[in-house]
Amino acid sequence: MSRRLKYGILAVVVAQIVIIVGLLALPPLVQALPGEYRVRLKRVPMVDVLLEIGETPLPTALPAPEQVAAQPKITIPALAVVATATPTVTAVSPQQAAVPATETEEVKETTTETAVSPTNTPTPIPTPTSTPTPIPLPPKARIEGLKIIPQGFNNCGPANLTINLNFYGDPTTQTQAAAFLKPNSEDRNVSPWQIVDYVNEQTSLRAFVGSGGDLELLKRLVANGFPVVIEKGYELPKEGWLGHYLTIFGYDDEKQEFYSMDTNLGPWDGSGRVDSYEDVAYYWQQFNYTFWLVYPPEKEQQVFALLGADMLDELTMWQKAAERAQAEIEADPENAFAWFNLGTSLTRLGEMTGEAAFYENGAAAFDQARVLGIPPRIVWYQFRPYIAYMKVGRYEDMIALADATLATQGGRNVEETYLYKGHALAFMGDAQGAIAAYRQALKLNPNFYPAQWALDAMTGGS
Repeated sequence: MSRRLKYGILAVVVAQIVIIVGLLALPPLVQALPGEYRVRLKRVPMVDVLLEIGETPLPTALPAPEQVAAQPKITIPALAVVATATPTVTAVSPQQAAVPATETEEVKETTTETAVSPTNTPTPIPTPTSTPTPIPLPPKARIEGLKIIPQGFNNCGPANLTINLNFYGDPTTQTQAAAFLKPNSEDRNVSPWQIVDYVNEQTSLRAFVGSGGDLELLKRLVANGFPVVIEKGYELPKEGWLGHYLTIFGYDDEKQEFYSMDTNLGPWDGSGRVDSYEDVAYYWQQFNYTFWLVYPPEKEQQVFALLGADMLDELTMWQKAAERAQAEIEADPENAFAWFNLGTSLTRLGEMTGEAAFYENGAAAFDQARVLGIPPRIVWYQFRPYIAYMKVGRYEDMIALADATLATQGGRNVEETYLYKGHALAFMGDAQGAIAAYRQALKLNPNFYPAQWALDAMTGGS
């Protein structure tokens, strides 16, 4: 055998070894990349297969709680008539602050069992100066002038916000909105309350968020020239179930269709995504029929009149949302989203009234949603189960939900998960673990002030 042939064979063997080692080493390296870059690589033909790109496999459902009744009987406690009062805040020492504040993810609340005296004070009800005579809705309507904006990675919140701000003449860009709302580009969620706070505090416009809406409300707003954003379930072939925002700007009763801006899939010519009324209702239910809208301050009374008194009164809004979820459960007891919505609404009522029965029934409703198989990513976007379990002392369930979320790359970029895990750890006596969790939440999003409040309570502000 000639020397040249020997060297040729050796070169081939070395090349094969290098290729094998590379193929073995590349997948772990790719898995360590930020999600945005992994998504881009997945779009390259065959790269997904060769490098095993993808999210950490998700379980089919959240971990099921133990010892849960097959079909729990959930009751909606009667609402007591409450008097208006001013919340009383009691100062606490750093030692007492080892019990965390229960700031919610959508309502800026600092009440705790030890730090703030319970109050039955509902939020003051904004009311229109006059009640207009109902006018029949036109059979179809379409708002012109909105411009579609393709979203960045996991950026449907800032992108839809920018569409609506720009519509009213505010020049905010998607990049500017995202820099405040999700400084961590890997953040998987921007909650409606964060968007509304941003509009009301950072711009000259106003914003409103509500739950328990219906298709007639969407049409009423659109017919009067107000685009409205819905939070909804979103199913994609490779990614599975996710949460998403859509800006609704048109409808047609004859065709039974809504028209919206989909910042993820387009179309990019501005003609609008088309969804049937049935599909909108189906996916909107998965977020308790939650919506938000932006509007000029001079049109606030018109917006309030269109929303109606029941939507403006938070106590009534959540009571009706709970009753609606219960009716949907009676129609379909296997509907995990209806059970989850019932838990959310009851927990909200518990926060507003201070009544333990709301939390107890809310926790039982969340249990059933978990038993039925609610999508695990739901706690990337909705966080009431943590609050319900916290209020009834089920800290292990809080840890189980948080750990299931933190087992995936996407879940590790949801700051609320660390907030509520921190609360659970604090109640279980692990102050250092709680402090570390709050700091991680702030590392992901320095503007996430509920985690800052909790951290200050634990450390005395140091």
